[in-house]
Amino acid sequence: MNEMDDRPPLLVLVGPTAVGKTALSLQIAKALNAEIISGDSMQVYRRMDIGTAKLSPEEMQGIPHHLIDICEPDYPFSVSEFQTLCTQKIQEIHARGRLPFIVGGTGLYVESVCYGFQFQQHGADDSFREEMRKYAREHGAESLHERLAAVDPVTAAKLHYNDEGRVIRALEVFQLTGKPLSMLQEQSRGDEKASPYRLCVIGLTMDRAVLYRRIEQRVDDMLDAGW
Repeated sequence: MNEMDDRPPLLVLVGPTAVGKTALSLQIAKALNAEIISGDSMQVYRRMDIGTAKLSPEEMQGIPHHLIDICEPDYPFSVSEFQTLCTQKIQEIHARGRLPFIVGGTGLYVESVCYGFQFQQHGADDSFREEMRKYAREHGAESLHERLAAVDPVTAAKLHYNDEGRVIRALEVFQLTGKPLSMLQEQSRGDEKASPYRLCVIGLTMDRAVLYRRIEQRVDDMLDAGW
């Protein structure tokens, strides 16, 4: 890295589910005196342990892990909130003389930190949300998803129709702003060549057939563990 560059260093490890990020992250963190920040949008929720593949305290092997178990499952955690909290953690870890290390997670969440996305606050409309929940109960989740596809096909293509919370949020943003969420997210994106950090991103990959077998085994293990 350029020694004249005074931006704080940031290491990032990404890759698909079950590719082996967790095991490798522990080895890297030990070798580089790093503290791990979870980039996962679901591990922020308390008690949702098995399905989100959280590490137990013993499995963390004494390495500090951040942004895990920070809110209740009914809290509407957002990418902009993750960006704020993660940025704070990076500053704190750097101030301790250690390496901030984001591991895994949700693509938009990780990118928002790495490239300094600018998010607008779109507000909330509780009555609209309840109206959409009622619509889903009466007409089905697929019908609600079709409503989103009609106004924001890009976002709809990324969401399963059973992901009711995000489908409703995307509809709510369109209701409040008159613009598709996908358009607003694209406008928020920073310049990938101008990260606020001295950034090193490691991406893991694996033969797809092997990866699918690993994912299937992980699901079996989760069910055996009581999921």
